[in-house]
Amino acid sequence: MSVRFPIISVTGSSGSGTTSVRQTFEQIFRREHIAAAFVEGDAFHRYDRESMRRHALEQEAAGNHHFSHFGHEANLMAELEELFRSYSETGTGRSRHYVHDLIAAQQFGQPMGTFTDWTDLPAPTDVMFYEGLHGAAMGDGIDIAQYADLKVGVVPVINLEWIQKIHRDKNDRGYSAEDVTHTILRRMPDYVNFICPQFTATDVNFQRIPTVDTSNPFISRTIPSAEESMVVIRFRDPHGIDFPYLLSMISWSFMSRANSIVIPGGKLDLAMQLILTPMILNLVEKKRRAEIG
Repeated sequence: MSVRFPIISVTGSSGSGTTSVRQTFEQIFRREHIAAAFVEGDAFHRYDRESMRRHALEQEAAGNHHFSHFGHEANLMAELEELFRSYSETGTGRSRHYVHDLIAAQQFGQPMGTFTDWTDLPAPTDVMFYEGLHGAAMGDGIDIAQYADLKVGVVPVINLEWIQKIHRDKNDRGYSAEDVTHTILRRMPDYVNFICPQFTATDVNFQRIPTVDTSNPFISRTIPSAEESMVVIRFRDPHGIDFPYLLSMISWSFMSRANSIVIPGGKLDLAMQLILTPMILNLVEKKRRAEIG
């Protein structure tokens, strides 16, 4: 971790809602006049969309039925760790963009499912902000978690995650229910081995839990709304967290454990603003003091 060049990482599995979380961080950065370098986890996939499909088929034919973006093999993990190390030491690094959808294709003038060229991060910046699958990754000779100063986990319970993926892939990408189910099963070992362990290393976890029946996610016709959900917020180290203040500011919230608070799903943005703003300001204040000193 670095005082002069702090890094904030948001780790969430596919479809976990990190896009809306990024918007919350953008609001905080804009309000507090913080310059951030944004890094997308998709940029460090090893293969573009067509190459990934082809490579997954080759892996399956060779007997590997669990090759996925959740695992380290399908990602440029050494390059991602180097970015974290470089920024933490010098405030610089290189990244690119993955052209995920039609809007991005129009923005970058490239086909969907491809990568832009590698470019330098903007400089100077106050913080680096990463969102993706591996913001607190460890193992296989990789330790990205050591470089992040504030690690945030965003993860729905597993049935809700499956519902979100099924609806997104069927409605936005035209996949069949059978195709999505196959993908979920293929990813499961990597999810268990590479995604879940990161949420132990995160400083704060936001876990969304539906309050409607999701016992069979494969027949769910709608995604449970925020109003049909609760969010469990877990602090790795609760020292210094003003729980009475949070309980007074967030209606219908309560503590479930000494390090956990439960809030209505519709209050997630408010909770993140209240919890994360002081943490971010603390990082930036330390950075500015170090620069003056």
